[in-house]
Amino acid sequence: MVLVTDIRAHEDRIKELDARADEFIRSGAWDADMVRERKKMINERYEKILDMSENRAVTLGKAKRLHDFYRNIDDEEAWIREKKILVSSEDYGRDLIGVRNLRKKHERIENEVAAHDPFIKQVIAQGEELTVGVQLADPEEIKKRIQVGMNPYTWFTMESLVETWRNLQKIILERDAELRRETVRQEQNDQLRQQFAVAANSFHQWLQKVRTSMMEASGTLEEQLEGIREKSSEVRARKNDLREVEKLGTLLEEHLILDNRYTEHSTVGLSQAWDQLDQLAMRMQHNLEQQIQARNVSGVSEEALREFSMMFKHFDKDKSGRLDHREFKSCLRALGHDLHEVGEGQVDAEFESILNVVDPNRDGYITLQEFMAFMISKETENVQSRDEVEEAFRALLKKEKNTSPKKSYMRCVLNLSKEQAEYCSRVMPPYYTKSGQAILDAYDYQAFTRQLFVS
Repeated sequence: MVLVTDIRAHEDRIKELDARADEFIRSGAWDADMVRERKKMINERYEKILDMSENRAVTLGKAKRLHDFYRNIDDEEAWIREKKILVSSEDYGRDLIGVRNLRKKHERIENEVAAHDPFIKQVIAQGEELTVGVQLADPEEIKKRIQVGMNPYTWFTMESLVETWRNLQKIILERDAELRRETVRQEQNDQLRQQFAVAANSFHQWLQKVRTSMMEASGTLEEQLEGIREKSSEVRARKNDLREVEKLGTLLEEHLILDNRYTEHSTVGLSQAWDQLDQLAMRMQHNLEQQIQARNVSGVSEEALREFSMMFKHFDKDKSGRLDHREFKSCLRALGHDLHEVGEGQVDAEFESILNVVDPNRDGYITLQEFMAFMISKETENVQSRDEVEEAFRALLKKEKNTSPKKSYMRCVLNLSKEQAEYCSRVMPPYYTKSGQAILDAYDYQAFTRQLFVS
């Protein structure tokens, strides 16, 4: 266009030359034919140059439009390629939150693609304008018509652009359908998670409530024993609730659901907790039965037994039904046992001797049953009189509903060690009926106590 403008700027000079030539011709002072010839030649050459420049401008304009078109195709191809990578992802989320986030992201891409559709149509229209009368997107034909080379920007053609754009829209629809299906699946999975969480959390709360109730039981020993028996029956009855939790857990595994943000509990953990609670109930029941027997037979008062139990529960901070060695030592001190402080790294010989009795295998814990047995043995290790011994045997016989004690029962109820029971059976005279007949494995405890305290 600059060249055309420059050529047109000489038009006034050409007109001026024409006017001077006409004056020369009219004056007759010059060779009129030669002047006319030169005038004609200059005008023809000027018109030819002007036409050539204008034709060149038209050709360059067409070439520019084509190159602009090629560049636009390249830009659109890059934009489509970028979006295609995003919508071709095989990530559909691992949970409901994940798939919902992906759907929001996909919706943003859909909106971007929809908003970009006018730009694609504009490029296509631009190509159609360039290819009027020729095969759509035929680069060779276009090159011939506007006399330019091949596209220096991209191999992409308008036909490819149309196909790629349609393919992108197809992929978007397919991914949208997949995300919708995944949303439904994850909603179902999330519902299973919540069902399991409700059952698991409820069952765990019940476990904690029952454990606390058992550990904080009060009243007489008989009342506590009755309460523990009821709790033990309740624990066994609630095994069906545990089975329901386990069924829901199996359902989660079948759906490959390995995480649950609604609960921290698992079927394995709840099953172990139920089993531990069941065992604790049995141990506490047995321990209370032993306390009642010890009270009836050994003479240990119920107040003393209650104090032992309450002190144990006070130091059992986590309601586990057992004390570690540090808690056990503190509990003994609270009950009046004189256990001295020792330096770091030193061994407390007195406390170690107690542990040899209550925790011989050194598992690190002392259960309530082991603690109560130890405290009862400490209370009954010094018998004061013959009457106390005979009273213990009479309580034993009342419990056994017999007239003479048996060795096995003496050991259990009188809190005797194996060696003590063997000694009693060895030195205690056999029991005879009024007719003089000896009873197998029965002993005369009155003769034994007379002999014991006389000697």
